Amino acid sequence: MEVVILPGTEQIAVLVADAIENLLADRPEAVLGLATGSSPLAVYDELARRYDAGRISFARARAFMLDEYVGLPADHPELYRNVIEREIAGRVDFAEGAVQGPDGLAADLPAACAAYERAIAESGGVDLQILGIGTDGHIAFNEPGSSLASRTRIKTLTGQTRRDNARFFDGDVDAVPQHCLTQGLGTIMDAHHLVLVATGENKAEAVRQLVEGPVSATWPATIMQHHQHATVLLDEAAASRLERGEYYRETYATKPEWQGI
Repeated sequence: MEVVILPGTEQIAVLVADAIENLLADRPEAVLGLATGSSPLAVYDELARRYDAGRISFARARAFMLDEYVGLPADHPELYRNVIEREIAGRVDFAEGAVQGPDGLAADLPAACAAYERAIAESGGVDLQILGIGTDGHIAFNEPGSSLASRTRIKTLTGQTRRDNARFFDGDVDAVPQHCLTQGLGTIMDAHHLVLVATGENKAEAVRQLVEGPVSATWPATIMQHHQHATVLLDEAAASRLERGEYYRETYATKPEWQGI
């Protein structure tokens, strides 16, 4: 796992966008994994700027979403399919149908989850997966206690996650759905490159556990320690509880420029 500590969200967004731009230059048909929440928004803004400048194209790329709420109306602004359309898919040149997500309105949710797993596998797998992390250490909607080998499935959201996400529902925690469909930890670990973004002091303990704690279902993101190509991008606040912060800074400062992330 590579840990990169940068001054703020702007520098993080540039680094992630560089990785995606380079990936699409080498493989225009690459498969991206898209996350929602606050963490990737600056990345999506940077990608949209580069698309507008003619530097990058998604025309041959595909993308899969991490998760989706269960039961929100199809036109609800916080349905993750609509969020992804608003924040990135509709701002660049993805082909129609190239961005897929789990179907939280399906009549048969287990069948929808199985179909989503098949779709990811048939695409050849995700090349670069963008991730955020919850204050309780969840990635996607794999809440504490999730199986480290889990696949796409229905999950019940914890009270903490619903309180954290209430900011997207005008502060009304009761408006946040209780259930979701989410890629499992095993599904996420199949991606070729994991890129996790965390900013703010409220993520500092989750980051400490992710990077320096034991691998445990209590902190689901810690499974990333077993991934062969995982990058964790942090601002100073999110990195504030790391014991080896100076080592991570030194390692990145002396890294060969050709390596990228």
